Amino acid sequence: MSAAPAKSLADKAAEYGLKPDEYQLIVRRLNREPNDVELGVFSVMWSEHCSYKSSRKHLGKFPTTGPRVICGPGENAGVINIGDGQACIFKMESHNHPSYIEPYQGAATGVGGIMRDVFTMGARPVALLNALRFGDPSHPKTRRLVSGVVAGIGGYGNCVGVPTVAGETNFHRGYDGNILVNAMCVGLADADKIFYSAAPSAGLPVVYFGSKTGRDGIHGATMASAEFSEDAEEKRPTVQVGDPFAEKLLIEATLELMASGAVAAIQDMGAAGLTSSSVEMAGKGGVGIELDLDAVPQREEGMSAYEMMLSESQERMLAILKPGREADGYRIFQKWGLDAATIGWTTDTGRLVLRHRGETVADVPLAPLFDDAPLYDRPWTAPEPQPRLDPADLPTPDDLKAAVLKLMAAPDMASKRWLWEQYDRHVMADTLEDSATGADAGIVRVHGGRKALAMTSDVTPRYVQNDPYEGGKQAVAEAWRNLTAVGADPIAITDNLNFGNPERPQIMGQIVRAIEGMAEACRELDFPVVSGNVSLYNETNGSAIPPTPTVGGVGLIPDYARRADFSSMQAGDVLVLVGATRGELGASMYLREIAGREDGAPPPVDLALERRTGDAIRGLIRAGQVRTVHDLSDGGLIAALCEMCLASGIGCELRLDGQLWVQLFAEDQARYLVATPDPAVVLAAAEAAGVPAAILGDAGGEAIVIPPGLNLPLAELRTAHEGWLPGFMGEPAT
Repeated sequence: MSAAPAKSLADKAAEYGLKPDEYQLIVRRLNREPNDVELGVFSVMWSEHCSYKSSRKHLGKFPTTGPRVICGPGENAGVINIGDGQACIFKMESHNHPSYIEPYQGAATGVGGIMRDVFTMGARPVALLNALRFGDPSHPKTRRLVSGVVAGIGGYGNCVGVPTVAGETNFHRGYDGNILVNAMCVGLADADKIFYSAAPSAGLPVVYFGSKTGRDGIHGATMASAEFSEDAEEKRPTVQVGDPFAEKLLIEATLELMASGAVAAIQDMGAAGLTSSSVEMAGKGGVGIELDLDAVPQREEGMSAYEMMLSESQERMLAILKPGREADGYRIFQKWGLDAATIGWTTDTGRLVLRHRGETVADVPLAPLFDDAPLYDRPWTAPEPQPRLDPADLPTPDDLKAAVLKLMAAPDMASKRWLWEQYDRHVMADTLEDSATGADAGIVRVHGGRKALAMTSDVTPRYVQNDPYEGGKQAVAEAWRNLTAVGADPIAITDNLNFGNPERPQIMGQIVRAIEGMAEACRELDFPVVSGNVSLYNETNGSAIPPTPTVGGVGLIPDYARRADFSSMQAGDVLVLVGATRGELGASMYLREIAGREDGAPPPVDLALERRTGDAIRGLIRAGQVRTVHDLSDGGLIAALCEMCLASGIGCELRLDGQLWVQLFAEDQARYLVATPDPAVVLAAAEAAGVPAAILGDAGGEAIVIPPGLNLPLAELRTAHEGWLPGFMGEPAT
């Protein structure tokens, strides 16, 4: 039998995700054919995941500066000033493809990777969030994926000792073949001790420390930049394997190394591993870098240069140390039991040079790798606008009580207790509000004073699907609203832009319009983007996910004694709706879950109204005049009311004007539900802001009563709301 013919480099380039014209561009940049190692290095650095070649043109539309912004996009994470010489460092990233292929390790290493992005800049991680999108519950893979992802998030975060305080979880058939796992980390640092990745000069030692390099995760960045097909399961070797206990040691060693004053520049080894970390450090510093791969700590025998450069083994860092400080570093690495080695030097050549087993295995200019990757202005088509739906043309619920119970037991609306009880939400002892406590954002106090950080994750994919521009605006506005609802000043966002194949004009149109809508909201709400991630090619066999530009928002509460939640309602409180209800039911939860439709224009977002309404609510909270606040979003007024009553353990009796079902289920924006013993102060604040407000009724009893059509005992509501997810996962509700 004759041997199979050897593949040409052009064939290999195609396997690695490089288009024929991109391969020819590499040849022109080098004035020669690349070798195997060089081709591998180019393929990962020119992948969508690393180069943002389809989105960079449009990402420039985001506002990225502000009075509190210390560092915007371009570094490992964003940095904001929170006063008193302190900074908050935060970032969100995706681990979508790995989590579909191997849910436990995919999700776990997503958590580990996002923490490294934060502590590599000098911050101690203090909180984790996640935004999860799964397929239809009836899909045969969904239950296994939910189980594995949740276990991976909990297994890693719990072991490393950082609380998971907030997040969101949705189900939709559009994610059947490509789930989304977006992980966010928030950390604290001294504002004058932020560490960056740019190598400052030539002649400095390059030190590797952390876990040994293995063969896991090779070509992970390339895999994350390609569509799936039926052979997705065969890509399991491209998924990394995590070790949270090694990550904990790495955190402590990194922070101690930084405190020693030995660090000149530092970068974690994330996507594309040693390749991206070395290229980015040298490229940002305008220097060259030379690595001796024989010195790389390896956990497997006979590793090639190609494997070492492209491995995405976890819990690894690359540091450039100041002259003569290697011994200080090694003492710290030995103390924490980490592998470490000096594997190279910075140079003045502007080139990446790799040596292995006495040979030069790669010698390429850094510029084409770092800042001269191909950038595309891809053609796009504007999405077709959908008409606003008139409630008069929509089906009315036959049985209002049954409709409310069905809505609150729907997969997107049902309690996620089964999920978040697997996360340690209180390790570090600073969590004030989390998924269990009934608040619109997670809240973690900051040591040394009375202030606290508030954090949230938001997007409504069905809005973005029907109108990417308004949906993009709404994602930012809802994050701003959630932070406002707990009494925080919204400061900045990170984002995770999850879309399908940008080479398809209709998908590129979703990307462009969503970014433009988000950018407008960021400008109008003074809510800049300081970090983020773009995850494209989220589709299987040509079927794209719903467009999902996830927004992670961070805000500051000056005095955590004056904050709000929606679990503090007392009998006798008066319920006040702040904001106007026009009856927006397009793309609503009612339409999908009760009427079985997903059409219609989503609710428009009036950003000036959002700001006036939110500022009034925040002012009331800050003045200590209200304690119980819930923003209105998915499911409208009835969903917020149900959640508030369940969290507080108290019913209510309301009287509403107009069509009852429209008032209950409409999803108009810029609205808050307030429970207070003194409604006059709320009404006065709303009037001063030029915002509508109305008294709805009173809290009390053990049922939600709204004549003429609703009398819903809380016990019955709780059973429906809390029973779906445990039942789906095959576990009894507790």
